[in-house]
Amino acid sequence: WGSVETSVETWAGDGLDTFFASLAEDFRGWEGTRVWHSLCYDLSLSAEHRGDVFLTWGIRDRAPSEGWHFETTTVHAAGEDMRHLAAEIQTFLTSVPE
Repeated sequence: WGSVETSVETWAGDGLDTFFASLAEDFRGWEGTRVWHSLCYDLSLSAEHRGDVFLTWGIRDRAPSEGWHFETTTVHAAGEDMRHLAAEIQTFLTSVPE
């Protein structure tokens, strides 16, 4: 196993909470791929609905080096699981670091 860690710069979440809320709301599905990225493109997400929701999470090294890029895909049940994930993202984005 390995680990990959980086910081992500956003401006008030860059609409990540809205992106997840829309995925949860459209639990019956959508055509194509929905895409979101952070301000500096250091975090990106793509979502496909294939009965379940396939989320591909990407993180990358920042410019100017841009030496690495990592992606992984997680699978979530449409409906309640996505509503729960959207709520967790909202809580995370509005939490104050200690």
